[in-house]
Amino acid sequence: MHLKNRLDAHLASAAALAAGVALCASSQQADAAIVWSGTVNINIPSTPDGVYVNLLSGSSAVSGGSVAGWHINSYGNANLGFFSGASGGGFLSGLGSSATGVDNLAFLTEIGAGQSFVSSGLVEGTGATSMNLNSSENLIGFSFVNASTGGTHYGWMRIQFSGTSFSQPRAIVEYAYEDVAGRSILAGLTVPAPGALALLVAATLVGSRRRR
Repeated sequence: MHLKNRLDAHLASAAALAAGVALCASSQQADAAIVWSGTVNINIPSTPDGVYVNLLSGSSAVSGGSVAGWHINSYGNANLGFFSGASGGGFLSGLGSSATGVDNLAFLTEIGAGQSFVSSGLVEGTGATSMNLNSSENLIGFSFVNASTGGTHYGWMRIQFSGTSFSQPRAIVEYAYEDVAGRSILAGLTVPAPGALALLVAATLVGSRRRR
């Protein structure tokens, strides 16, 4: 009986803490949102110019002059490259075999100020962060500067390849970015992630129930 009372008290305390954390997380997430493009399938032509994308407006074209304030240029007739132009920002790199190659990220990899970004680079072709051909399982991290506010935002995009990194069809399947400047985002995520403390509390509750 004494053990049961201790367990009940422990579970009640953990539940109260979880509720408090959830309330805090909800409050934080109310002030933040992930902007998701939905499925867009923007073709990346196998040309030196490729395609230009304005992440804020969602507009794209094969000419930079046709997309005011573009943030990302995906291009290449011999490989796939990325260029952020004069708008600032870049592409997450340095996690694989090359310090300057644009990495293919594992799902839920953090993309934020703690990572390294290159303003221009080719996609990784070898090693642990190389691109997956004949697949859309390719997540690329990026940062960009909002010209209206001067803030740096972090995001990810999913890339579809065919048999090589330069052959057709290839496309930007979808992309997302955090609407709060300076806030990290997790690769592949389209909704804000819960805080680490909330996850810890959830794990504690599960463990307590199992021990009981």
